[in-house]
Amino acid sequence: MTVLFALATSLLWGLADFGGGLLTRRVPALTVVMASQTIAVVVLGVIVAATGGWTEWGPQLWFAVGAGLVGPVAMLAFYKALALGPMGVVSPLGSLGVAVPVGVGLLLGERPGVAQFAGIAVAVAGIVLAGGPELRGAPVQRQAVLLTLVAAFGFGGVMALIAEASSSLTGLFLALFVQRVTNVMAGGTALYVSVRRGGRALPEGSGVGVLWALVPALAFVGLADVAANGTYSVAAQNGPVTVAAVLSSVYPVVTALAAMAVLKERLRGIQAAGAGLALVGTVLLAS
Repeated sequence: MTVLFALATSLLWGLADFGGGLLTRRVPALTVVMASQTIAVVVLGVIVAATGGWTEWGPQLWFAVGAGLVGPVAMLAFYKALALGPMGVVSPLGSLGVAVPVGVGLLLGERPGVAQFAGIAVAVAGIVLAGGPELRGAPVQRQAVLLTLVAAFGFGGVMALIAEASSSLTGLFLALFVQRVTNVMAGGTALYVSVRRGGRALPEGSGVGVLWALVPALAFVGLADVAANGTYSVAAQNGPVTVAAVLSSVYPVVTALAAMAVLKERLRGIQAAGAGLALVGTVLLAS
């Protein structure tokens, strides 16, 4: 169950990142985050009301609040780092956040077997290489590196926090709802500040109508991200966090494959090698 749900997490996160990347070519990144998460809040609110999730209210939801506060900061830092570039350095560095939940698992006493330790090492190497790191000729600003590390450990922190936010299915729905409400509040504040400072919430010359046209795509991105958080939580609660975290972080491979299939992008040799290593690591972890 841990392996299946963790791999489902990678699939969902990979597709959500791909969809979000396409949307940010048309709409400012912060607006994409806000709109997609608002849709997720509405859907989760209906699910919580229908399942009676409100009865699961308790102090563990502070973990969901923490995840909701950390997530937007990590995402904005990541987008800023991508803007500074080069993407071939930023993308693989962003995957290093897997060290956070893996470290938490080890601190809690998890001790993977030799094959699983080997799988972790191979899979992490594959994840980094799948981003297509530029090994030469790529000037990197120190600010880009620092922002990427902030984003990476922020993403890892979200994984660690959301895994502790519930212990039942209905509780998970409530935890995800609380996380997304916090996301929207934090993101809305950031968007308001950005607009007050002269930033744009919509493309130049466009009205709110552009968002209505993109509602299906925004809904997919927001709900896929929510579902990924849910499947990761289930994976982490039903097996070793060290295994769940690494397998859930194979999503850069999914994003790269989606870009190859839809946008006809060609994988670089180093990305293909990374995808192969990630697959080998997955097999070792599943064993």
